[in-house]
Amino acid sequence: MQEHLRQDVFDSCKTVIVKIGTNVLTTDNDRLDLNRIQCIAHQIHRIQETGRRVVLVSSGAVGAGIGILGLNRRPESLPELQATAAIGQPSLMRTWDDALARTGHRTAQLLLTGNDFRNRQRYLNVRNTLRTLFDYNVVPIVNENDTVSIKEIAVGDNDQLASMLTTLLPDPLLVILSGIAGLYDGPPSRPESKVISLVEKPDDALLKLVANEQSSRGRGGMGSKLRAILAATGMGETVILASGRSDTVLDDIRTGKETGTLFMARSESVPAWKRWIGFGAPPAGTLILDEGAVNAVCQAGRSLLAVGVKSVLGDFEPGALVGLHSAAGVEIARGLANYSADEIRRIQGRRSDQIAAALGHVPFGEVIHRDNLALVGP
Repeated sequence: MQEHLRQDVFDSCKTVIVKIGTNVLTTDNDRLDLNRIQCIAHQIHRIQETGRRVVLVSSGAVGAGIGILGLNRRPESLPELQATAAIGQPSLMRTWDDALARTGHRTAQLLLTGNDFRNRQRYLNVRNTLRTLFDYNVVPIVNENDTVSIKEIAVGDNDQLASMLTTLLPDPLLVILSGIAGLYDGPPSRPESKVISLVEKPDDALLKLVANEQSSRGRGGMGSKLRAILAATGMGETVILASGRSDTVLDDIRTGKETGTLFMARSESVPAWKRWIGFGAPPAGTLILDEGAVNAVCQAGRSLLAVGVKSVLGDFEPGALVGLHSAAGVEIARGLANYSADEIRRIQGRRSDQIAAALGHVPFGEVIHRDNLALVGP
């Protein structure tokens, strides 16, 4: 039964986003694993032959740089990390370009930061670039721009980046290739732990199954992967988490064989505009809501009014994307604010007919209109 389900999942997608972690692409001495990269390139080619497009989100720039420099540990300071990524990125791209060229495909590099998703026009430009590259039968290779990225503009890691790319592409299937075989029902190091083959209704309870340990060479851990998976499935997309060290992993996915963990979509597919609001951009700030506002937004589908706002975190301008959190700190939605952070602080807790007294004018009756809200919570 599950084999038919997995085949249906692949057959229904038009784009496959393959995210590959540093631990998959590098050897124990932090050199790029050329045999592994060539093996994956051949499998990408076989997916392309089915008429589908592939986007590759490839980690490994820092790992490649570590190997080139002969370092015995991962750098800790931001300047060292950025320099190491700058040294390793050309080697990473050259290796992928050579491997895919042997299958008849050319590559293109896209280096992105959080601002490329936060700004609506830049977000659309990325989408248009990807679609044009598809027209040229090119395999886009995407990475976060580690050489210039800082905390304020960082995406987070390549798991998050891959999840955010699903907001841009038609009928996507997200495949995350890791150093382990999937999501386990206990610590992977224990012999009795088994891979969970199917997660039909992904939710935040999954995070309790893993310790958020950082990868030995990359930035992400299993906790990061699950958060990316929850974001993608929340948009109505399906995700497969599997071992990138299997020589047939992408072939198995293409042919519907059971491999790794299949996470089914949590909801119907989200419209493009709401995808960008809810999942395509990092929030610039946070609004903490009272229980009444949470119910109005989540259950009744209403706009957010100032009376339901308890507090404001961060500084942002009108039109900024903000996260909406319950008093317990759970993110329930994201939306485009009609007011700046300072203005919201002045009107929070007030009824709509009291806004004029606080601001001297009433340009909007709501803090966030329901048309500019997207639910992201469980």
